[in-house]
Parts: sequence; C-alpha cells; structure tokens
Amino acid sequence: MKKLLSILLCACLLLNVTACGNVEDSEPSETGNSESESVQPDTSVQPDESVQTEAEPESTEGESVSEDNEPAETATGSNILVAYFSLAGEQYEVGVIEKGNTEIVAEMIADATGADTFKIESTEEYPTTYDGLLDISRKEEDDPPEIADTVDNMDDYDTIFLGYPIWWGDTPTIIKVFLQSYDFSGKTIIPFCTHAGSGLAGTDRTISGLCPDSTVGKGLAIRGSTAQNDQDSARESVTKWLSDSGY
Repeated sequence: MKKLLSILLCACLLLNVTACGNVEDSEPSETGNSESESVQPDTSVQPDESVQTEAEPESTEGESVSEDNEPAETATGSNILVAYFSLAGEQYEVGVIEKGNTEIVAEMIADATGADTFKIESTEEYPTTYDGLLDISRKEEDDPPEIADTVDNMDDYDTIFLGYPIWWGDTPTIIKVFLQSYDFSGKTIIPFCTHAGSGLAGTDRTISGLCPDSTVGKGLAIRGSTAQNDQDSARESVTKWLSDSGY
C-alpha cells in the first residue's frame, strides 16, 4: 500500500513540473522579439542606393555647369557680336595711328564678353590723311559707301555692340548702311563710340530711328585720345559700363 502511494505521489509531482515548464515557455519577452531578431539589420533600405542623394556637379569659379557636368551655355559668346567701324592713319588729337581708336575699344569689349567680332569696312579705301577723311565724310551722305563683307549668321546674335567714331556730330554713313542691311527686330543694339569731346552726340537716337523694332541699350563714349594713349583708363570705363549693363 505504501508503495502504491509513493508511485502516485511521484506521478503527481511529475505532472506539476511539466505544467510549470509549459507556462514559462509561453510568456512573452519584454521587447516582443527574441534576442536573435533584435540584432538583425533593417533590410528595408538598400545600402548605397536609396539612401544616397545625387551629388552636385563640381563647378569652377565663374563657370556655369549643367546637370551632365558639361559647361552650360552662358549669355556671353556666340550670341553676342561686336561690330565696329574704325580707321587708322591720321586722326584728330592722336596723330598718325596704326590701330583705330574704336577698334581698340571694340577689342576690349570682345575680350570681356567673349563675343564674336566683325569689322565694318568699305569696298573703297578711305584716305589716310585727316583732311582727306574730312572731305570724304561730307560726301558720303549723298553717295553712301558699300560694305565689303557681310555677317552671314546675323540671326544667331541676340546682342550687337555697335562701335564707330563720331563724324560731324553723327554716326558715319557706313554705320547707317550697316544698320539698313539687316533685320535687327527683337535684337539689342548697344552703341559705343570714340570722340574728341562730343560724347555720343545723340547717335543712340539715330540708331533707334533706323531700328525701331530693336532695343537700344545705354551707350559708351570714350575719347579717342584715351583709347589710344591711356588704355588702362579706357578698359576701366569699359568694364564698369559692361557691368552696369549686365554683361
């Protein structure tokens, strides 16, 4: 009888231990995850792809850069033309010169803007003496000169810097011929001149009258003697004028 009770007692103890073990295994952890799950990396974000932002293209100072790392097309260059009329030889105030006063200024403008250049020249040579030039300049109004060459791609230019010396308080006749040779509608014409004291002499209004459908910008007037003999000062004037004009 004692032996039977002992067996029954052992059986009861064994059942209790099993029940306790099942209850302990079913209790949730504090984090809701097992230790092995808590250390796993988050694979919802792909490394080196979705977490990276597109790098900005590296640019150099003073140069616009497009999205494909190629230099972007700027406001200056092939859409700007510096067209000018200028003569060497004997000139008022400066004597006999090898390069015309207006040509010197034109080159400064082209250097600063990266513009193309076009020298307006007559099919007939001008006199190299001052008195001879005075004589021909009076006659040209009634007998306009022909221009030796043409700007074949004028449609490509949005802005034309137009340079000339002041003759008899006005633009030389060859400049008027040039303006009447092309359609400047919608273009910007910016005059510049060299002179001996007259300044622009109202030539910007002359240009507006000849090209009513274009925009005439603020002009620049530089004394011929300054362009020829004080080029540092002339360049400062050109630089400031271009900056004020947005170039």
